[in-house]
Amino acid sequence: MNERILVLHTGGTIGMERGTDGYRPMPGFGAVLRRHLDGVAGLPAFDLVELAQPIDSANLQPAQWTAIARELVTRWNDYRGFVVLHGTDTMAWTASALSFMLQGADRPVILTGAQVPLVEPRTDALANLQSALLLADSLPHGEVGVFFGRQLLRGNRSTKASSTAFEAFASPNAAALAEVGITLNVHAQRRQPAGARNFRLPEFDPRAVAVLTVHPGLGAHQVDALTADPALRGLVLSSYGAGNLPDAEPGLLDALARAVARGVVVVNRTQCSHGAVMQGAYATGAALHRIGVVPAADMTLEAAFAKLHVLLATDADPAQVRARFGTALCGEMS
Repeated sequence: MNERILVLHTGGTIGMERGTDGYRPMPGFGAVLRRHLDGVAGLPAFDLVELAQPIDSANLQPAQWTAIARELVTRWNDYRGFVVLHGTDTMAWTASALSFMLQGADRPVILTGAQVPLVEPRTDALANLQSALLLADSLPHGEVGVFFGRQLLRGNRSTKASSTAFEAFASPNAAALAEVGITLNVHAQRRQPAGARNFRLPEFDPRAVAVLTVHPGLGAHQVDALTADPALRGLVLSSYGAGNLPDAEPGLLDALARAVARGVVVVNRTQCSHGAVMQGAYATGAALHRIGVVPAADMTLEAAFAKLHVLLATDADPAQVRARFGTALCGEMS
């Protein structure tokens, strides 16, 4: 392993320029980035790799998680840390997926990007990238994280909280791993326990997992329509409060029970930003437990979705997936 950092540019606002129809990927971004960083004292040496086809963050597909992970894994032993430049819209989704794909990572993988392109006035790109480079060089343990604004967050605990603020990401149910101010303040006690390297690069089926947000008027026919696709193997249910559904709606629980019986792994997370699902706290939640719905504790939507995708892509047995989903794998749940 050498002492350099690998910067992997996957796309996103950070590498865009203004065009007649709005922002678009900028040709030659790597050279422009190097010119901005050359001569900045104290930064670690780095190499830059760019994906052949930059990913528009809003167009991200699960298959691209594997492409990103493969770029890292093939170079894993050659670098002391990694910085992944990524669009903000789906950064937390990719960070979550990478955390489950790179379990036992023994060096940092830090995702960052920008709300304003590098070449625009008042860009936040340089501050984010410079801090991410320093953290990738100095973080004393492996972690998939998101750095944005002033904080390093655990990737599978992060969510995009603002479309306009430079402090764009939040970690509602877990404290930051580090804060950046005049000094770098790394909270080593919040690190993940070291474990055996367990990298997985599965092929994902984009139809395998869906999300259903509980809302007033949700009916059994909507659940049946969503779960009728034979390719669907997992469903993330975003429920009310502590994990509740409207049990007065005729047939709703029965529709979910039919899906579970067909082998669909249904997991239950709260719509609330803070707090956790407690399926036994109310009768409606207890009914979900009886039909085999798995509580997602305090996981973010992004983490629950990515975890279910990775588990289903690597295990064909729904019972095993349900059991593993309820177990913390890499700090994604309290």
